[in-house]
Amino acid sequence: MDSVFEALSHPIRREILEMLKRGSRSAGELADAFPVSKPTMSGHFAKLKAAGLIQGEQRGSSVIYSLNLSVLEDVVLGFMRRLDARPRKGAE
Repeated sequence: MDSVFEALSHPIRREILEMLKRGSRSAGELADAFPVSKPTMSGHFAKLKAAGLIQGEQRGSSVIYSLNLSVLEDVVLGFMRRLDARPRKGAE
């Protein structure tokens, strides 16, 4: 789960996920939305892929990225379980 939180720690990576919520996009489309270099964007894609948050599919000369919803659901559910497992203030 640490890799997921690390991936989510950067605002560009969070915005990439927001964009992908509306549907799959090519690496070029995503990169064009940000004022950073292509290699920087590649690093962001790699971090998101390593955390399992996105998946890429080669289509011709393009890579098409999409959300990996099952991983996102697992992370959210796991995080919620951790929050619920903490002792509540005033509980005895």
